[in-house]
Amino acid sequence: MDVLVAGGHGKVALHLLRILAGRGHHARGTVRAPAHAAELEQLGAVPVLCDLERDDVRPHVGAAEAIVFAAGAGPGSGPERKRTVDYGAAVKLIDAARELGVRRYVIVSSMGAGDPESAPEKMRPYQQAKHEADEALMASGLDWTVARPGALTDGPAVGLVDLAQSLGRSGEVSRADVALVLAGCLEEDTTIGKRFELLEGGTPVREALRAL
Repeated sequence: MDVLVAGGHGKVALHLLRILAGRGHHARGTVRAPAHAAELEQLGAVPVLCDLERDDVRPHVGAAEAIVFAAGAGPGSGPERKRTVDYGAAVKLIDAARELGVRRYVIVSSMGAGDPESAPEKMRPYQQAKHEADEALMASGLDWTVARPGALTDGPAVGLVDLAQSLGRSGEVSRADVALVLAGCLEEDTTIGKRFELLEGGTPVREALRAL
């Protein structure tokens, strides 16, 4: 499968690109800085030079059969970039996918995006942007999946998670395990049309996805 990962130099995306390439998929990742290209190539992925905020993304979609939106403005950015990246870039790629016939679209959202008004004031612009991007994707008519992980850590992949539309608790999950879940979503059609929260847990990734 030809998979375009938006935000290809992010920590989750780098894990995902390595997994996809290792499983024989044609893994491509968008990067803004040419200096980041070599890091993707070392993982077996193809770098795609594209500024998601400013560029027309359509020429960069290529022969993609699936898009994974893993881009984010980052914790040091202001509310304006939350709108242009976490929401705006996601919607640009949704529109491009619809125009170009790319059916599959997986988005990395955030636990709490379902109710952004309840977020602490500092986090509200981020959660609002994620919420609106999720809503746009779910209304797009595409074969969508919305993954809402909890607090992200840099721990190793364990391969054991808890997944549900609502877990009823907060917690953590490693970026490496999020990437395993995203890769699994692309390979399990049962995840199409599903929105779920994601935390570290006790169920193997594939089993957890099939039980959604």
